[in-house]
Amino acid sequence: MVKTILVKTKKHNYPINIGFDLFKTPYLFSNFKHGDQAMIVTNQKIFTLYFKKLSDILQYIGIKLDYIILPDGEKYKTLITMNIIYSSLLKKLHSRDTTLISLGGGVIGDITGFAASSYQRGVKLIQIPTTLLSQVDASIGGKTAVNHDLGKNMIGSFYQPNAVMINLNYLDTLSKREFSSGMAEVIKYSIIFDNIFFSWLEKNIDKLFNLDQKSIKYCIYKCCKFKSKIVCKDENEKNTRVLLNLGHTYGHAIESETNYNGKWLHGEAISVGIIMSCITSEKLNLFSNNDTIRIINLLKRCNLPVQNPKFMNTKKYLKYMFLDKKVHNNKIHLIIPVKIGKVIINNNITENIISDSIRQLNNLI
Repeated sequence: MVKTILVKTKKHNYPINIGFDLFKTPYLFSNFKHGDQAMIVTNQKIFTLYFKKLSDILQYIGIKLDYIILPDGEKYKTLITMNIIYSSLLKKLHSRDTTLISLGGGVIGDITGFAASSYQRGVKLIQIPTTLLSQVDASIGGKTAVNHDLGKNMIGSFYQPNAVMINLNYLDTLSKREFSSGMAEVIKYSIIFDNIFFSWLEKNIDKLFNLDQKSIKYCIYKCCKFKSKIVCKDENEKNTRVLLNLGHTYGHAIESETNYNGKWLHGEAISVGIIMSCITSEKLNLFSNNDTIRIINLLKRCNLPVQNPKFMNTKKYLKYMFLDKKVHNNKIHLIIPVKIGKVIINNNITENIISDSIRQLNNLI
């Protein structure tokens, strides 16, 4: 059974379809008609695993289908890789009526989305996420981007997809490390929105790692509901959508320092960033240490890091944090929790408190 969430934005509405064996029948592609153009963007691993079944369905409908295989990894989420997509679209004579189909994780989704937003000033886009992180977060809401040497996701656009199709079977081939990385975003949602969901995660974390179908479907549906609700309220991240960045200002600094080489996955960096945000809030007397410990214990159960990487010091964190998109008037705007289930934006945190929070993390565990 397919569960559908409708995302309603100012420009258009689109469905998030969630289910197992999602592509057994072609009805989800009913908006295509015979002779339409499409290009699948993927990487080699996903191409080997899942391309044929998807392409068979699209060709059965009568789609003129092309594909492109991009190099795998966050370090390739660049303007150089973007140009590979543009060149392929132009050489194969794709017009403004074409559809780009992202088949992959967050990196493929981000770069395909950005290409769709800019090729011939905008073409249709379908997101088919294959990792837990992209299924619960990256594929939804229209944030597309590439990285710069000085910061993550610094060049991009807001561009909503025409559909998101979440085939839960794709998680069967996901590595444990990648699954853990995705769980950081799941836990993030519970801290931001729902203490009952946080308690549910504490009780059901083993079922999720064992890919219990009922638990997986509930968890991903819940996260997609959180994301879609806030995107509908604030599509372009002018106010409440910023809350989704809990842990990201600290976490992005780790990713930027590693130059996106894969030694630290996104969720691993966010795990550390969430804890530092909790410590920061404690220092402001806004958050309970008992709740910080609960969060740390849940992250540890997901095999996520809970200490600063050895290559990071306070100076390096601050260097990247002041380049963050959430800096305004030379002030860092941090998302911090006030209780499990509620976070706030604080733009009045001193550099000393941020530095102390960074230094304290390794002494806390």
